[in-house]
Amino acid sequence: MKNFKIILLSLALAALVAAPIGQGNYIIYTLCSWLLFSISAMGLNLTLGYAGQVSLAQAAFMGIGAYITALMTLAGIHWVVAAGVSITSSFAVGLILGYPALRVQHHFLAFVTLAFNTLLFLVLRNEEEVTGGSFGLVGMPRPEFFGLSTNSNLGFYYFSLVCFLIAAGTMWWILRSPWGRAFKALRENPVRAESLGLKIRRQTLLAFAIGSAFGGLAGAMQAPLVQFIEPGSFALVHSLKILLMVVVGGAGFFYGPMLGAAVVILLPELLRFTEGYYLIIYAALVIVLMVFSPNGLIGAGQKIWLKFKPKHEERRDMQKGFQL
Repeated sequence: MKNFKIILLSLALAALVAAPIGQGNYIIYTLCSWLLFSISAMGLNLTLGYAGQVSLAQAAFMGIGAYITALMTLAGIHWVVAAGVSITSSFAVGLILGYPALRVQHHFLAFVTLAFNTLLFLVLRNEEEVTGGSFGLVGMPRPEFFGLSTNSNLGFYYFSLVCFLIAAGTMWWILRSPWGRAFKALRENPVRAESLGLKIRRQTLLAFAIGSAFGGLAGAMQAPLVQFIEPGSFALVHSLKILLMVVVGGAGFFYGPMLGAAVVILLPELLRFTEGYYLIIYAALVIVLMVFSPNGLIGAGQKIWLKFKPKHEERRDMQKGFQL
C-alpha cells in the first residue's frame, strides 16, 4: 500500500509539471490560481477541518499578505523578504484574532471572523494613501531567483508549484506532529482533551495563527500573479469561496482543500462549453455532492471504496457460539 501511494504521488507530481506545457496564457493563469487558492484552503482546513474552529476571514489574511507584498516589492524589496514579512504578519494577526475563539464557538465565532473580514475591507478601501483605495495597487514585479525570471506565465506557474509543494510538505509535517494530533483532539472532544492535559487555549490560538499564515503566503503569491490588487479581491465573498473549497473537498482530510480548489476554480472553466448554463450546472453539481456526501469528495470516495472493498466474513459455524 505504501509503494502504491508513492506511485500515485509521483504520477500526480508529473501531471502537475506537465499540465501547463503547450497551454495558453489563460489556462496557465487558471492553474496558478488553483495552486495559490489550494494553499489558502490548506490553512482554513487546519483551522476548520482539524481544529474545529469556524473562520470566515481567510480572504482577509490573503489581503494582508497581498498588500504587504505589493507595497514592499514596489519599494524594491525582493519577494522572498516581502513574503516572509507577509506570513509573519498574518500569523501575528491570526494569533490576535484567535483570542475570541477562546470565548465563543461555532456560528458565534463565524460572526467574529466575518466582522474582521469586513473591517479589513473597509480599511483597505478607505486608507487611500497607503493602499490606493478603490483604485488598488498595480505593477507589482514578479520575482527573480538566481537569474531565473518568472515574468512569463509558464515561469510563474513553476514558481507557484514550488511554493505549493513547500506549503503542502509543511502542512503534512504539522498534521503528523504532536500539534496535529492535538488539533484533532481539540476538534473531537475539547473537554476530554483538556482532561488529558492538552492546553486548549494554546492549541486554539495556534490553529488560527498557522492557518492565517498559509493565507498570507497565498496572498503574497497573488500580488505578483495578478499584478493588480484592490479591496474587492479580498471581500467576504472570497472567504466564502475558500470555505466552499474546504467543504467540497472534504474538511479534515489532507487532500481535501486541493480537490475542493480544483472544483471551485477549474470546474467552471471546464463547463464553459455549455455557455450560459455552466454556472447552473456547476451549482447543481455542488448541491448534489453536499446532499449525498456532506464529507465532500474524499468522503464520497471513502464510501465508494468501502462499498466495493472485500469484507471480512465471519465463520457461520461460530455465529451461535460453541454448543457443547
